[in-house]
Amino acid sequence: MAEQITIPISIFEVTVWYQKLAVRLLVDRAELVQTLFDAFSDLKPNADDLEVISTGKTTEQGIRLRLPQGIILFFGAAGCKFTKEAATWADADSILGHLQTFLAILTNGTGIVLGRKVTVLTLHLQPKNVSFKQILLPFITDKLRNLDPAPLDAMAVVSRWPGRRITIDGSAQLANGIFLQMEREFQPDITLDQIKQNIFDDEVNFFRLLNVEEVDA
Repeated sequence: MAEQITIPISIFEVTVWYQKLAVRLLVDRAELVQTLFDAFSDLKPNADDLEVISTGKTTEQGIRLRLPQGIILFFGAAGCKFTKEAATWADADSILGHLQTFLAILTNGTGIVLGRKVTVLTLHLQPKNVSFKQILLPFITDKLRNLDPAPLDAMAVVSRWPGRRITIDGSAQLANGIFLQMEREFQPDITLDQIKQNIFDDEVNFFRLLNVEEVDA
């Protein structure tokens, strides 16, 4: 029987790299920012939540706008990033709608051509009836377990394939929690609906592998 878990923390991120650098966006961006404020006016953006990032590498500099409902928009010379905190599958279509609006503003207003996309879904799982160690222990080989007779205090697994990475660990933010992060890379021609389906399938398959099921808090 699957162990019951809740998901108190969930973050969805999409980084989209441009096919060519757009260095002009480091200077000429006032109209683009105004368009973002207008397009997301229903979310009531606040000018105080607009941040100009001018430190770090050139590719790390740009504009970050935090919107209500846990949405963060960033664009720079090399790419853009969309973040949704407290992301749920019930809100998936709404989240993708906001992402589509953001990308459309960038491409229509600047002539940028979007390239590959990298998605990251980060979940902190809270087991209701067992220790997180009991759920993660099957992923640790006997050779590692037998290095020391004492019970394991912590355990983590990072697996990487071409265009894909999965990390499981104890949560640093939740007592008796599990940190699960699923990262995927998608080619430019993949649609947002296809991306959504891939991420959904990843979560379903990995929950099955962990032998857990989400329940209401």
